[in-house]
Order: sequence, then structure tokens, then C-alpha cells
Amino acid sequence: MSWNDGGMNGWGIGLMSVSMLLFWVLLVFGVIAPARHLGRTSPHSPAAPIPPAAPPAQRPAPERLLAERLARGEIDPDEYRTRPDALRGGGDPPVSG
Repeated sequence: MSWNDGGMNGWGIGLMSVSMLLFWVLLVFGVIAPARHLGRTSPHSPAAPIPPAAPPAQRPAPERLLAERLARGEIDPDEYRTRPDALRGGGDPPVSG
């Protein structure tokens, strides 16, 4: 003797739907996760070069700054010639005005 004449009730249909959805999710995850893991390179592998360390920041030389200011037109050639002496302590700096 069988219940419900061998047909499936609401719980059977729901359980079958959920289990089929779970099956497909696990199948897709089981293919994608290993593929992504195998495609990733290790940070210590030779395929991933180590970037060089940045050199310590150095201030530009005062003479270079003066040359840049002259090139930008901030100071005139006479001031450019007299300022290095003032930087080295050989005289008073010119007064800008």
C-alpha cells in the first residue's frame, strides 16, 4: 500500500528543488574555486618581481633650486649670480622688493 498513490507532495517537491539548487551551487563553486587558486601566483614566486625600494627622499641642492627659479622667471640673472655667495656665507642675501 502506498500513500498518496505514489505521487509527490509539497515537501517532496520543495526538498527536491532545494537539493538541486544546492547541487548546482556546489558544482560551480567546486570548479571555479580551484581554477582561481591554481591561476594565482604566489608573491614569492619568480613570476612576481619584487619592486625596488624607493630611495630616501633628498632635498635638492640650493644651487639646483636657484637654477629652477631662474628658469621659471622668478629671479633675474643678477640675483642668480649673487645668491650662491650668500648661501655659502660669503655675503648678505639681496633684498627682494
